[in-house]
Amino acid sequence: MYLVFDIGGTFIKHAVMDSAGTIISKAKRLTPKKSLNDLLICLFSVIEPLKKQIKGIAVSCPGMVDTKKGMIYYGGLVPYLHEVNLAETLESKFGISAAVENDGKCAALAELWLGSVKHAGNAVVLVLGSGVGGGIIIGGELYRGSHLLAGEVSYIMNQFHSHHQKAVFLGQTCSAVSMIQRIAAKKGIAKEDSDGEQVFADILAGDQEALAIFETYCLELAAQIYNLQYIIDPSVVAIGGGISAQPVLIEKLNWALQEIAAQNPMHTIIPKIVPCRFQNDANLYGALYHFFTLHDKTNQSY
Repeated sequence: MYLVFDIGGTFIKHAVMDSAGTIISKAKRLTPKKSLNDLLICLFSVIEPLKKQIKGIAVSCPGMVDTKKGMIYYGGLVPYLHEVNLAETLESKFGISAAVENDGKCAALAELWLGSVKHAGNAVVLVLGSGVGGGIIIGGELYRGSHLLAGEVSYIMNQFHSHHQKAVFLGQTCSAVSMIQRIAAKKGIAKEDSDGEQVFADILAGDQEALAIFETYCLELAAQIYNLQYIIDPSVVAIGGGISAQPVLIEKLNWALQEIAAQNPMHTIIPKIVPCRFQNDANLYGALYHFFTLHDKTNQSY
């Protein structure tokens, strides 16, 4: 068995999983806000009673991760993770092999291992949440780039206002959270109720105000998918995040891609869009798969 953590800005999910990716048990705790020490106390308290039963510890977390060293840089929503070697810390404490990977990359690895891009060869995985995370798969392997930045599409600049000298980035315009919040504000939905359900109910009911914001969102995202198609030429683009459970998203993205393609008489292909198989548990699966690639190359399950 293996113990897998998904460290997020709000919760730390943890699961006991087997080598085939079956989740045996799962729970979550609030992510400590103040210090690394508080986080380690939380992780240690989960590991301690299981240390004799597990063969490895796998971690998904925000930030850039040097996976060979286990070092985390710029911890995103968990900023105290900056320049922390979490893998080394866990290994020295418990004498158990550990591996750490970026959360967006974990989502991509989950789809590569057992999900929608398993046999794709070349693929892009985009995770729509508070920003846009994900990963690039080339030749059946995750591509990290020279500076660990490949797939960090939140930082793609999709607008530049020269008059104001202001850049706008994809993580701002294509955040699923901000899109939902914009519709909620327009429709007068209370912030505590703007979890997406009422917003998508309005979209599906054909509410014109909600549809206008949603269609603009899909067009902006589709424009970048189109760019990625011509830069990387993947066979498939998989869309993840909680919003991907809404079939209307894939439907509207395909509409948006057709609208964009109509502007270019020289286009040769429409990107193939599919929903990710894994949503809320994607990072757990991907973190475990990453552990296997580092520490258990004889494991035939991957």
